[in-house]
Amino acid sequence: MFATLTTSRTKVLGALAAVAVATVAVGGCAGSAPAAEGPSSTTAAAAPAPASAAATGAGTGTGANARATVAGSVRIAYAYSPDDDIRFTFDVEAVPFTHPLPELAQGLPTDARGTVKVSHHVAALNRTVTSEATVDCLVTGDRTATFTAIITRADPEVADSIGARRGFSVYDGGSPEHPDRVGFSWGVANMDTDSTGKPVEGRAGTCMAPAPFAPVSSGDLTVHHADLPPMPAAPSPNPSQSPSPSKNQNQSPSPTPAVPAADRTDGRAGTGIRR
Repeated sequence: MFATLTTSRTKVLGALAAVAVATVAVGGCAGSAPAAEGPSSTTAAAAPAPASAAATGAGTGTGANARATVAGSVRIAYAYSPDDDIRFTFDVEAVPFTHPLPELAQGLPTDARGTVKVSHHVAALNRTVTSEATVDCLVTGDRTATFTAIITRADPEVADSIGARRGFSVYDGGSPEHPDRVGFSWGVANMDTDSTGKPVEGRAGTCMAPAPFAPVSSGDLTVHHADLPPMPAAPSPNPSQSPSPSKNQNQSPSPTPAVPAADRTDGRAGTGIRR
């Protein structure tokens, strides 16, 4: 049975497992997640637990403490695996300007934290594959959000995905007529080509994800929108690090040399005409 996991078909299904989410346990922002139809996984501890939305002012959209959040546990209907049980649970919070980078010491306004667990029960194999990821970026717009997370733990079948960034999108529909939706970067998008034109999986940049294409069949998602924060003020220069005066700074210019006596003529200096 394990040998069958090496086939290209199962690799595709295994790759999808890196997107379907079962349970996220971060802080206490979201409620308990529904049990996945497969072995349970331990909670990722790679990121600090986000504070609750109420504590941070998330969901208000304005104000100094307003923070965007995404939370919920859902099962999706995925067109290309209709018999599989694919689940997502998200618990994500914006924490702007908290991830410094080289030449970006203040971080980005889309910095975020949270963890994601993934569960994909492959009906044809009666096998469940799981993985976990740490959120690094979030941006919202009304009832929609996109965010990315870097895989930190994965079952052996998809262990080669550890360290990869995956993109997610959600739509908080709020009614049976407009169901919630989920998108993920390796489902139907994010393809690239190599130098020979061969299709390869593309690299997902921060907060990059396709539109939320898969409808939610059970569960609920909530998006609390908050506007992007203003850029922080640039740090004041440190006087102790001011550049030292140049070698010749503050020195008086050298006096103009006197015209040699041989170049004087009838009291007129500097003519260059000899008597």
